[in-house]
Amino acid sequence: MMSMPTHTFRIVVAKPGLDGHDRGAKIVARALRDAGMEVIYTGLHQTAEEIVETAIQEDADVIGVSILSGAHMTIFPKLFGLLRERDAGDIVVVAGGVIQSEDVPRLQEMGVSAVYDAEQPLQALVDAVTRLAAERRVRLGL
Repeated sequence: MMSMPTHTFRIVVAKPGLDGHDRGAKIVARALRDAGMEVIYTGLHQTAEEIVETAIQEDADVIGVSILSGAHMTIFPKLFGLLRERDAGDIVVVAGGVIQSEDVPRLQEMGVSAVYDAEQPLQALVDAVTRLAAERRVRLGL
């Protein structure tokens, strides 16, 4: 059984670029929802601009980006640049999908708070997102 957060956290689950596979993103979205979070799933083929706009409009605590295409080293710099431009750099960003292990430190340097793959249990992701969202709210005094 998944643990329930004490606050309702808002999570945007996004599928950027031309990647047409969203089964994993839907599984993650369902697990987060079942843990008591409010999940906004953007659907396929989102641009970085659309993801950031959705996160701002939805007052998201966390953006979860699912990438299978290998375009993560292009998408994340753009995403973080847009978050900073829009004064939304406080939104936590996590990544999942197919990401080469050698890219993980570079993504973390950019600001990605956590990177997940299909080998990790869903509960670990749920626990981490809950913790990261709670820490964000504390930092913001919410």
